[in-house]
Amino acid sequence: MASSPYADLDRPPLAARALQRALVVPGAMWRRIDVVAETGSTNADVAQAAREGAGEGLVVVAERQVAGRGRRSREWVSPPRAGLTLSVLLRPGVPDAGRGWHAVPPGRWGWLPLLAGVALAEAVRRVAEVGATLKWPNDLLVTAPGGGEGKAAGILAEVAGDAVVLGVGLNVSTRAEELPPTTGLPATSLRAAGSGSADRDPLLRALLRSFERWYGGWRETGGDAELCGLLEAYRRDCATIGRDVRVLLPDADALTGVVTTVDRDGQLVVRTADGREHRVSAGDVLHVR
Repeated sequence: MASSPYADLDRPPLAARALQRALVVPGAMWRRIDVVAETGSTNADVAQAAREGAGEGLVVVAERQVAGRGRRSREWVSPPRAGLTLSVLLRPGVPDAGRGWHAVPPGRWGWLPLLAGVALAEAVRRVAEVGATLKWPNDLLVTAPGGGEGKAAGILAEVAGDAVVLGVGLNVSTRAEELPPTTGLPATSLRAAGSGSADRDPLLRALLRSFERWYGGWRETGGDAELCGLLEAYRRDCATIGRDVRVLLPDADALTGVVTTVDRDGQLVVRTADGREHRVSAGDVLHVR
């Protein structure tokens, strides 16, 4: 029997040609699916492609990422082929006459990581068959068989000129001993949460198809999250609503209170002990119950 080049036989490589045939089809938004064995950062790769004029719909997926970044320049680490690490190129400010899409004002682009979260939660629930919710603004939470909650994925959106680069890192088959230490919620994976499947191919297909559906609706309404149903879907999936939280703000101040909702602009609404409501557009959220 021929030996396999992969030491971890339960972590086979993605089938690049099959993904291309399935997702790059007439009428779809995906233009190219690049699967690379290793890269520093898929977000950096896609940002460079954006600067070189690549069109909307490019997807770069890395089997191994050695310099991945999360929010606030945190490192995102995953063993080779143990997760999905990908970035997509979007140009929401560019009209698309063929689809009837007008340009979306930059003030509404902040919905894109929340949109990606809704698409990712849908894909995980459907394919991995585990419970999945969202922690505002960019984390996917899954529930382990014993009931514990952990972070299985992060989402990072970056503006590159007139483009938005949207990155997703999802732990799929990562084992407990391979998970990095964290200061907030513990890191976990779909396997650790009880998923019976570690096949990344159907997960990736489901994620990109769900994202395309939500993004199309968002573009058709000019980025109106309420009109396209995205606001309702996000509120339904968001585990942060109704929780007591401590929010670390970009200016190093902190806000403590209970989250009452997410508003039309994608901002977190926090009611403090004095009864005042504060709208938060950026910050690190700690669930305190």
